[in-house]
Amino acid sequence: MTELKNDLFLRACLRQDVERTPVWMMRQAGRYLAEYRATRLRAGGFLNLCRSPELCSEVTLQPIDILGADAAILFSDILVVPEAMGMELTFGAGEGPKFPDPITCRADVEKLPVLTDPTRELGYVMDAVSMIRRDLQGRVPLIGFAGSPWTLATYMVEGGGSKNFSKVKAMMFNEPETMHLLLEKLADSVAAYLNGQIASGAQAVQIFDTWGGILTTRDYKEFSLQYMQRIVEQLTRENDGRRVPVILYSKGGMGWLEAMADTGCDVLGLDWSIDIDVAKARVGDRVALQGNMDPTMLYAKPERIRAEVKDILARFGHGNGHVFNLGHGITPDVPPEHAIEFFKAVREESVRYHG
Repeated sequence: MTELKNDLFLRACLRQDVERTPVWMMRQAGRYLAEYRATRLRAGGFLNLCRSPELCSEVTLQPIDILGADAAILFSDILVVPEAMGMELTFGAGEGPKFPDPITCRADVEKLPVLTDPTRELGYVMDAVSMIRRDLQGRVPLIGFAGSPWTLATYMVEGGGSKNFSKVKAMMFNEPETMHLLLEKLADSVAAYLNGQIASGAQAVQIFDTWGGILTTRDYKEFSLQYMQRIVEQLTRENDGRRVPVILYSKGGMGWLEAMADTGCDVLGLDWSIDIDVAKARVGDRVALQGNMDPTMLYAKPERIRAEVKDILARFGHGNGHVFNLGHGITPDVPPEHAIEFFKAVREESVRYHG
């Protein structure tokens, strides 16, 4: 593989010395960019784009060129895993993801296979990872990712997005053994999937637990966190002679940071509901922290965005172990020039906290 020219992100994830705070952004390859929309139009739809390694590489690299991000993140979707397990997945125009035949009972769970060979079952993703690494030419590291078992299960049982998660919670309460079987299968499938991404060239991986925050503390630990830990324990942690950092992100899960740090991950992704100095005081130097500007701050004027960046940097303070990011993904109607200003502000304002 080509020598890595900018390894700030990897060093920060491992709490090593850096010259400035690295920055990337969740959903940084997305609809706010005209370049992305043009590529998606050429693909003829979202899933077609996900299944084209060439186009995935193209959109993954767009924010590296436009924003100057310190890391690239694989362009894909978390729901390719249940699709590879045999569930039909659709994305209608202007709609979110749909599973027309959702899981309703134990028999549905029992017939789901565990993914064991990602090069066979999700080969197009592995091809995309390899192609992106080649096309990056060592400019920045590549992050792979997957959804958490709980988050995947919510879509598989609900049949898509949900406001109250009544179906998945009813299964969790009424048929906990069925839910645990589903989560076990998903955890082992996700572990194999992420290991496939690492073998194909991913230099860090993130587990997105988008819906962990809808659970109580008891249920989060039983139905979400323990399965993320099951994944972490199975992951290959070295690539190209370097450690592969593992990032856990639970939206709405800021009450459980200490328990998340106990999983053995390297980095905790923070949403915007907690001040970063408070999070840092709670976990100390056990893990690095990623985050955590409110994504809606990108609607503000450039000078307000810069002020917010300065405040978050000041709250984290001097020292290592901070990867600047949003507390969730960038929204589609943010002006690209505001995202550019965000990245510029982090690069310029963070230098004073290092060296």
